[in-house]
Amino acid sequence: MESTRTLTDKIFLILKGLGMGAANKVPGVSGGVVAFVAGFYEEFIYSLKKVNGKAFKLFINGRFKSFFNYINGRFLSLLFLGMVISYFSISKVLDYLIKHYELYVWSVFFGMIIGSIYYINKDFKDWNYKTYTSLVIGILIGLSISFFNPAKENDNLWFVFFCGIISVSGMTLPGFSGSFILILLGNYVLLLVDSVNALYDTFYEILGGNFTFINNTERIRMLKVLAIFTLGSITGLVTFSHALSYILKHYKSITLSAIIGFIIGSLGVVWPWKKTIYKINADGHFILDSAGGKIIENYKRFIPELNTETYYAIAFVCFGIAIVLALEWYGQKTRKNT
Repeated sequence: MESTRTLTDKIFLILKGLGMGAANKVPGVSGGVVAFVAGFYEEFIYSLKKVNGKAFKLFINGRFKSFFNYINGRFLSLLFLGMVISYFSISKVLDYLIKHYELYVWSVFFGMIIGSIYYINKDFKDWNYKTYTSLVIGILIGLSISFFNPAKENDNLWFVFFCGIISVSGMTLPGFSGSFILILLGNYVLLLVDSVNALYDTFYEILGGNFTFINNTERIRMLKVLAIFTLGSITGLVTFSHALSYILKHYKSITLSAIIGFIIGSLGVVWPWKKTIYKINADGHFILDSAGGKIIENYKRFIPELNTETYYAIAFVCFGIAIVLALEWYGQKTRKNT
């Protein structure tokens, strides 16, 4: 599989990782959708499945090259490199855009999800009472999640580990937003903002020869939280990949119809036109709309009036759909050339 990858393919794989990382950061959007539409979802799940007992045995015995080839290491390393770069670059740009152009950012993602529904559904022909039932269940779960109220922040390390396991669901299960689940669990700010910023600041200080962070109790706490969260995420990735690989093999049609349902249901989360009902600060306390500081938001959705802003938003929805269609075209081209 690796020998057929051209330099262009490797660059695009990193870009796909950037896309997955950015999508995973935005509540309501699933990185798994990027993998699904771009045509590398099954290879992604297959590669993660190879992280098993045999892989660990190869690694422990020092057969690193065999280990790397066995787990499709170049594919995974390039993809995860893109995700890591995303968390320190694109995700910060997204934070800025959501703060200043919230309506248009949500509109693009709304369009991308619509495009994803079209992409997955157009080739799915196995509709029957089982797959329709699975579709409805997926839609109901996706919609119900969008109306749950967030919990308070909890930095207990066992809970952080559990959050890590849950957060990667969006990477392995298209339409299931791990970042939005973190909002519901109360730890979105802690795990995807504060801890990531702490790591960024630490790297910056180390590069400048400054090691005073060692005496910073709060910084060490945040780095410990991030380490446990990362460990939980790796555990979740491997666990979910094995489970999904089995399910896709034995119940592919039911699984795909459920995925379509999840993605349809997630439209409720990313609906562009919404007003903030309340905000929650990092301590888990409710604050007013006018208050500043670090926040998690819950919304009241509404039907927009037809005005210039709405027309711009609709244009961005169309732009989001176009992005997915372009990804689909590239994915088809890639599969034909392999």
